[in-house]
Amino acid sequence: MPNHPILRQMSRRAFIGCATVATASLAMAQQPGQFREPVYRVSKAKNEPVSTVDSHPLDPALDIARKGLEHIRANIRDYTCTLVKRERIKGELNDHEFIHMRVRNRQYDAENNITVPFSVYMYFMKPAHVRGREVIYVEGRNNGKLCAHEGGTKGKLLPTVWLQPDSMLAMQGQLYPITEVGIENLVLKLIERGTAERKHPDVEVNFKKNAKVNDRVCTVLEIRHPTQRPEYEFYLAQVFIDDEMNIPIRYAAYGWPDSPKSQPPVLEEYTYLDIKVNVGLTDYDFDPKNENYNF
Repeated sequence: MPNHPILRQMSRRAFIGCATVATASLAMAQQPGQFREPVYRVSKAKNEPVSTVDSHPLDPALDIARKGLEHIRANIRDYTCTLVKRERIKGELNDHEFIHMRVRNRQYDAENNITVPFSVYMYFMKPAHVRGREVIYVEGRNNGKLCAHEGGTKGKLLPTVWLQPDSMLAMQGQLYPITEVGIENLVLKLIERGTAERKHPDVEVNFKKNAKVNDRVCTVLEIRHPTQRPEYEFYLAQVFIDDEMNIPIRYAAYGWPDSPKSQPPVLEEYTYLDIKVNVGLTDYDFDPKNENYNF
């Protein structure tokens, strides 16, 4: 196990996923020329293999994810971010999308009753054909529907709509419904996948130090499936853990390459920049009547 600060802090095997960007001046953040695809680099240094004595190679990664989930639920109430995402849908790789996102994680009282519902606000900034789109979803409210409107010319012509999150219109151009957005949900998905794949022995788990996302120095957790199986959803998955902030700021999954010399195709990637957590989001941040929004 590498001697990395996040692993030392969280019983040496903890992992959290939080992604947030400063909400400072949304108008400034909307300037198209400002957006660039994230620059990331994985160190060519030798991998640090995870010990597999009397265990499955995925066990350390699952431990990291489970402890990270505990950390998120105990310590991260809300966050804001610019999410840069790219997804392959029906075999076609979409363009990078830049989304200003505000998220409140679900909170409970001592009796395990939900006191704050899971809440999401999204403002699409790039590419041009989605710029200005806004979406709001609050768990358990509005009959389970999200509120959305298009940006640009479409936004001037089409009304604000209320949709089921998994409806055909709401899912257009999206790999996951808004109910599965956010870092807590990402960690849950990783735990689900890892638990299912634990039935098979041919999994490689490694750590690489001195990677970078833009100017952030990271340690990368890599999970690789050398043998292609129908039950595997990816050939390679990478989680970039920021060395200073001790949080993951990028997740990417790749399919199997066509040949030993070709690059593996991108399946999905999510990069989180300029992170801020526990900023004090309120109900008004998830209200379509917010005067700063255009619903």
